[in-house]
Amino acid sequence: MPLARSLSMTSLNGLPQWEDEDLPVEDLLLFEVSWEVTNKVGGIYTVIQTKAKITADVWGENYFLVGPYFEHNVKTQVEPCEPPHPTVKKAMDSMKSQGCQVFFGRWLIEGSPYVLLFDIGSAAWNLDRWKGEFWDVSNIGIPFHDREANDAVIFGSLTAWFLKELSSQFDDKPNIIAHFHEWQAGVGLILSRSQKLPVATIFTTHATLLGRYLCAASIDFYNNLDQFDIDKEAGERQIYHRYCMERASVHCAHVFTTVSQITAVEAEHMLKRNPDVVTPNGLNVKKFSAMHEFQNLHSMYKARIQEFIRGHFYGHLDFSLEKTLFFFIAGRYEFSNKGADMFLEALSRLNFLLRVHKTDVTVVVFFIMPAKTNNFNVETLKGQAVRKQLWDTAQSVKEKFGKKLYNALLKGEIPDLNKILDRDDITIMKRAIFSTQRHCLPPVTTHNMIDDGNDPILNTIRRIGLFNNRTDRVKVILHPEFLSSTSPLLPLDYEEFVRGCHLGVFPSYYEPWGYTPAECTVMGIPSVTTNLSGFGCFMQEHVADPAAYGIYIVDRRYRSPDESCNQLTQFLYGFCQQSRRQRIIQRNRTERLSDLLDWRYLGRYYMHARHLALSRTFPDKFEMEPSAPPKTEGFRYPRPSSVPPSPSVSQHSSPHHSEGEDEDEDERYDEDEEAERDRQNIKSPFSLGVLPQGKKKQHGEYRN
Repeated sequence: MPLARSLSMTSLNGLPQWEDEDLPVEDLLLFEVSWEVTNKVGGIYTVIQTKAKITADVWGENYFLVGPYFEHNVKTQVEPCEPPHPTVKKAMDSMKSQGCQVFFGRWLIEGSPYVLLFDIGSAAWNLDRWKGEFWDVSNIGIPFHDREANDAVIFGSLTAWFLKELSSQFDDKPNIIAHFHEWQAGVGLILSRSQKLPVATIFTTHATLLGRYLCAASIDFYNNLDQFDIDKEAGERQIYHRYCMERASVHCAHVFTTVSQITAVEAEHMLKRNPDVVTPNGLNVKKFSAMHEFQNLHSMYKARIQEFIRGHFYGHLDFSLEKTLFFFIAGRYEFSNKGADMFLEALSRLNFLLRVHKTDVTVVVFFIMPAKTNNFNVETLKGQAVRKQLWDTAQSVKEKFGKKLYNALLKGEIPDLNKILDRDDITIMKRAIFSTQRHCLPPVTTHNMIDDGNDPILNTIRRIGLFNNRTDRVKVILHPEFLSSTSPLLPLDYEEFVRGCHLGVFPSYYEPWGYTPAECTVMGIPSVTTNLSGFGCFMQEHVADPAAYGIYIVDRRYRSPDESCNQLTQFLYGFCQQSRRQRIIQRNRTERLSDLLDWRYLGRYYMHARHLALSRTFPDKFEMEPSAPPKTEGFRYPRPSSVPPSPSVSQHSSPHHSEGEDEDEDERYDEDEEAERDRQNIKSPFSLGVLPQGKKKQHGEYRN
């Protein structure tokens, strides 16, 4: 079953798409192992969930996801069924007969993949024996107090046991590929290799353990990658055993992959192995049949956010909502890793610029980052109640006014407007106006924070003085809870909220990939990212002028913190200068980039990793031509030739540039023509993601 034939390629909206038809998938079983199968913990859940459909479409009933069994998850997400392969059923029955609980079913997500779930609790009685066996093969000791690591040993031992039972039924025929995600699943890989099972193994790290810890401690990480004493740093943070599990998994795997080039550089120094393939994270992109339906959704959800703003800023609503822009940052509450520190400093500078230039634009910034709270802020709830009361008052007066006007017109009279509104109506309206009087500033947080004295976001707001004063052109709202459509404050789901905003800002210092800006792109919302995030590096590689397409990339790698903050401030100020038409054009361009983030395109990298694993595990039966990946045709978007994306980045040919010239520039914009040009711009080949051997990091990098 050679792999020597060149991979076939089909076209997806002008975008090259790889198929796995050269792999004899009907003779192979693919198992993807992760602690986050049916069990949402972080971003890996999103990777596996969104990738399931494209993988299931290719592998059909030969694709299985392996994870832990948690009853509350299974009851709501998994439909029990019988395994389609007798070999899988026989392996499960063998384990069950020895006291292990194994569950099988279909995961009720797009693609409906099969899932194989191990009950960790039912096998916990084997923990001491399995920890001993793990020590024998790896010399890694697991402390009894680290429950997560102990669970990883149980889960990995069960996975290796299952793979052994399964592979023993296939004689010499190589039938199994096992793809392990993150260190929690790595024990299964280590044990499989130590037992010399005929299984092609792949290990993917989505973020190195030590990298996340070091960056969270505000250490100059990227500038000292080759200078860390890895063992000492892991030991001081009491994660040495976890680090050893991760590193052993990396070195045992036939193929090692990471999710971005920036993480590949990190893994080379933290885990001491160059990744074989970079496998970027994608999304299931759903195109609307109507070309600009996403623009209509933006308008609809923006109006919902404006309603919230009317209530939150009652009594201080002296700015035009039509000239108000909504920015947001969202994600885990990692103050420096997610770039919230730099974002707040940039907002302070943006506020100064907007005030100095006396602009009529107001910016409302949302921080959607979950923290410990007691409940909703009373003042915030009162604001929404006042808004609703005003709306009800206006509706009742309008109804009375309409009836009197209607009756007058029926009589053929022009009504006396002074008589249409009687004294009671005037009184009701005056009372409504008095109810909007406020003797305090609009709150900067929507909830009562449990430890607001030590909250880094609130402390920074106090330091820079962004208290939502009337004179501030930048208003700040911290929403320390994930969004929900059932909320009494802001009844929107996260996706609806994102569609209603104008700009997502994610100036992360540590972000191996970055799903938040990717989700913005797919929804046609411009975003700010950095060249230290996997997403930012990916866009720099594929898009000639990312800012023209609504992807603003802050340089946090080669600039000082102050320079990076100034660059972010300029991006934000330039965005505020855009006209409404320019923002619409930019959203059209941003949404067109969604093809790049579609799993139908990015799935090729995982396919290449599987080909590579098989050729390394079974070289006598599988081989790869030198002309096969890592080289493939890539999609590269050139800079648009029509409207400048924003005043701050466009250059005028003459110093005396009039508004009339802007109008002429607008007239030259043709959406259909530009979109068609983008679809046809397939440029020269780019690297599939293999990191060149011996490539070292560039020096002169700054800690931001």
